[in-house]
Amino acid sequence: MIHNRRWADFLLCLFVSALLCPGQASPPPEPQNIPCIEGRIAVEGKLDEAAWQQALVLDLPFETDPGENIPALVKTTVRVFYNKDNIYFGLDCFDPDPAQIRSRFAERDQIDADDLININLDTFNDERRNYFLGCNPLGVQRDGIETLGGDGTWDGIWVSAGRIHAQGYTIEIAIPFSSLQFQRTAGPQVWGLDISRWYPRSQRHRLGLVKIDRSNNSYQNQFLKVRGFEGIKPGKNIEIVPTLTGIKTDAREDLPDGDFATVSRKFDPGVTLKWGATANLTFSGTVNPDFSQVEADSRQLDINQPFALFYQEKRPFFTEGADFFSSPFRVIYTRTLRDPIWGLKLSGKEGTNTVGAYYVRDDLTNLIFPGSQGSGSTSLDQVSSALVLRYKRDLGNKYTLGALFTGRSGDDYYNRVYGFDGAARFTNRDKVSFQFLGSSTRYPGGVASEFSQPMGMLNDRAFGAKYEHQTREFYFHVEYDQVGRDFRADLGFMPKVDYRELEGGMSYSWIRNQGWWSLIQVGSSFSYSEDQKSRFLYRYNSLNFFFRGAMQTYFMFYANRILEGYQGRNFLQWSGEAYLQMQPIANLQFFVNADFGDRIDYENARPGRRFRVNPALILSVGRRLAFNLDHNYERMNVGGRELYTANITQGSAIYHLNTTTFFRAIVQYVDYEYNVGNYTFAVDPEYRHFFSQLLFSYTLNPRTVMFLGYTDNARGNQDYSLARTDRTVFMKVSYSWQL
Repeated sequence: MIHNRRWADFLLCLFVSALLCPGQASPPPEPQNIPCIEGRIAVEGKLDEAAWQQALVLDLPFETDPGENIPALVKTTVRVFYNKDNIYFGLDCFDPDPAQIRSRFAERDQIDADDLININLDTFNDERRNYFLGCNPLGVQRDGIETLGGDGTWDGIWVSAGRIHAQGYTIEIAIPFSSLQFQRTAGPQVWGLDISRWYPRSQRHRLGLVKIDRSNNSYQNQFLKVRGFEGIKPGKNIEIVPTLTGIKTDAREDLPDGDFATVSRKFDPGVTLKWGATANLTFSGTVNPDFSQVEADSRQLDINQPFALFYQEKRPFFTEGADFFSSPFRVIYTRTLRDPIWGLKLSGKEGTNTVGAYYVRDDLTNLIFPGSQGSGSTSLDQVSSALVLRYKRDLGNKYTLGALFTGRSGDDYYNRVYGFDGAARFTNRDKVSFQFLGSSTRYPGGVASEFSQPMGMLNDRAFGAKYEHQTREFYFHVEYDQVGRDFRADLGFMPKVDYRELEGGMSYSWIRNQGWWSLIQVGSSFSYSEDQKSRFLYRYNSLNFFFRGAMQTYFMFYANRILEGYQGRNFLQWSGEAYLQMQPIANLQFFVNADFGDRIDYENARPGRRFRVNPALILSVGRRLAFNLDHNYERMNVGGRELYTANITQGSAIYHLNTTTFFRAIVQYVDYEYNVGNYTFAVDPEYRHFFSQLLFSYTLNPRTVMFLGYTDNARGNQDYSLARTDRTVFMKVSYSWQL
C-alpha cells in the first residue's frame, strides 16, 4: 500500500528544503558588447554590406555533441549587430566537401535532418527560457521556445536567406524586435546567447558557441552573455490578420450507392488581432476564426485501447505562447476546444511574473469521462465558455511558484480546476517540482446517467511531486502522483483518475568523443499504482538499453514485467519494446518501432499476446521532392487464436517549388479484421477506411498564407467494398498586416 500522506509530506519537505538550500555560486561571465549600426541590409545570404565588417565576430569553437567540448570539426564564423528595428546574424559555415551538405526545401519546422544553424536568445536573461530560431542552408526556417520544463511552439515573423557555395554555405538572418519579448529598461540590456551548428554526417555533430556541462540541468545558464540593445522598442507592435475561408462538403446519402448531396457550404470572413501592449505582454483576439488545421492527424491504432488517445495541437492561435500555459499535470489541453466561435488571449512576462490567459466560446463541448482502468467520451451539442488563467513568479534564477484556474460552463454543466505549483533547481544537478489541484464539476443529469457519472456536484483533488538528479553519467528520478476519483479537468487531458502512483528510474551512461559509437546507456524503471480505496492497479518493472552510433543510429530496447489488475483479476505480462532509427545515406531515413509479448484483451478482460511493428521511412529525391511512408501492423491472439489484425498505412508526397510554395498529397488506409468467433460479444468482421488529401500551399510567413485543397473519405466493411462517403473542397487566405 502507498501511504499517500507520508509521501506527500516527505516530498513537500524536500521542496521546502530546496528553497532554503543555497545554490552553487559561480562567477558571472563577462558580457560581450554587440554594436549598434544604423542602416539596413538586404537579407540575401551574402555578407557583402559594410555593416558586417563592423559587427561583433564570434566563432563556434566547440563540438558539444556527440563529442564533449572537443574542437569543432569545421570552422564557423558568426557576425552580430543590431539597429533600432532588428538584430542581425550572419554566419559563414565552412565545409571541406560542400557536396555533402544536407539541405532541401521543406515545410517550416521540418528540417531537423538537414545541416542547420540555431540562434538561441534568452532575452530576459533569466536563465529559464529562450527563443530558438534556425534555418538550413537554403534559408528554410524553424523556430520555437526552449524552457527548463521542455519545448514550446512559437511562430515568429523574421527573415532569413541561405546560399550554398564552394566554401560551404552562408546564412543571413534579421529578427525584428517586434517579434520578440524582452526586458523593459531604458539603458543597455544583457541577454543570453548561444549559437549552434548541426553538422550531420555519419553522426550528427553539434558545434557550439559555448561549452556545455552535461552535469548541469540548465541549458540557459551556460549561455554567453551579450550586452547592448539600449533604447530598443517593439514599435507599435500591432498585427491584424484578416482571414477568408471557404469550405464545401458533399456527402453520400446512402451507402454504398446513394447520391451525393451538399451538406455544408461556408464562406466566412474572420479576423485576428495581435497587440503588443508592452514589450512583454501580447494581447490577441479573434472573431469567426478558422481554427482548422491543414495537415491531417496521423491515424493511431484505436483497437484495445482503454484510455483516450492524445493528439498534438497544431492550430496557430493555441500553439503560440503555449509554454506560458505549461503545467506538471496536463490540465490545459486546447484540442478539447473543438469548434471555437471567438476567443481572447493574453500572454507574456513582466519582470519576474509570467502570465497567460484565454477565454473562448466553443460551439461544441467535448467531454472525457476518466477512470482508473479506462475512459469514455462524448460531445454535447451546446455552446460552452472556457476560461484559462495561468501565473508563474520567478524567485531568483532557480525557483518558481505558480497558480492556475480553468473553468468551462454550459447548459446545466460546469467544470473548474484550481491550484498552485512550484519548481526548484536548488543545484545544477538537482531539481524538484510539485503541484496541488482541486476540481469541482457538475454534469447535466441525462449525461451523468448515460455515462455512469455521479449525480450532483463532484469535488476532488490531485497532487504530484517529482525529484530529479542528473550528472554527466548518472540520472535518477522519483515521482509520486495521486488523483482523486471525482477529479475532472475538462479543459485538459487527464483520462486517468482514481489512482495513487509511485514511480522512478535511473540510468548510467558511457560517453565517447570519437569512434563508431558515441553513447551507451543502461537503466531501469519501476512504478506501483493503486486506486483511492487501496485496490491494486499495476506494478511495472523495466530494464532498458540505449545505443547511439554511426549512420545516425539510435537503438532502444525495453524488457518489461507488468502485473496489472483489471476487472477484478491480476494479469502477469512479460513484454519487450524496441526502437531503431538510422540514416544510412543523406537522402534516406528509416525508423522501426516494435512491441511484443503479453497484453490484456481489455474488451473481453482476458490474457492475450500482441505483436505490433511500425516501420517508417523518409526519402528525399533531390532538394524539392520528398516521400513519407508509415505503416502500423498489430495482431492480437487470445487462447492461441487470432482476435484481430490491424493495418494502418499512411503516405505523403510533397514537391516544393521554393521556400514558400509546395504541393502535397496525403493518403491514409485503415484495414481492421476481427475474428468474430473469439469475441464474447457481437462485432463486425471487417472495417476499412480510406482518406486522401491534395493541397496547394503558399506560406510567406506563419500568418500570411494561401491554401487550396481537396479531401475525401471512403468506408467499407464485410457487406461492401470501399465506397466514398464524402468529399470536401476548401480554401483559406490570410494576410499579416503589421503596424
